[in-house]
Amino acid sequence: MTDMTALKAETRKAAFARRKAAAGRQAEEAATAHLLALLRAETAGAVAGYMKIRTEIDPVGAMTALVAAGRPVCVPVITGPGRPLAFRAWTPATEMIDGPFGARVPAAGSWITPAALIVPLLAFDRDGFRLGYGGGFYDRTLERLRAAAPVLAVGFAFAGQEMETVPTEPTDQRLDVIVTETGVIRP
Repeated sequence: MTDMTALKAETRKAAFARRKAAAGRQAEEAATAHLLALLRAETAGAVAGYMKIRTEIDPVGAMTALVAAGRPVCVPVITGPGRPLAFRAWTPATEMIDGPFGARVPAAGSWITPAALIVPLLAFDRDGFRLGYGGGFYDRTLERLRAAAPVLAVGFAFAGQEMETVPTEPTDQRLDVIVTETGVIRP
């Protein structure tokens, strides 16, 4: 195990505990309001959300509001190890099935290229870096999407998930903005 791999593993363990302690319904509702305001003001086109796992903050309230307003919404689908994510259309009525890592994914539907991604995370810093679960899926996805067209990467988290400095590697993709219950952070 490399020093960076060990550091990230140790950081993930602490981040899981911080996220669990930070989670709460009122914080989630406030964060959702900030997220919706940001997405409505700064994006057009399809938005990729996600189906929460574990103690992640839940973006489904914002996703549902966007669908109700006529915006296309999609969710990530893991197509294989070491590959970027693909995104399938989602509405609250979409039939969902179990996907890899415990995330629910659409059973069928159109493939969509999003203009904005709501990105889950374990921890973030003020420089716009995030700590994920270690699979590199969002890093590969953001790199691929950004090579083709501008895309807005929005980290969605509880304020208690902030840390001073996220350990990074050259392949780590920076978030454009982070949204928490306390507001919007622009790196």
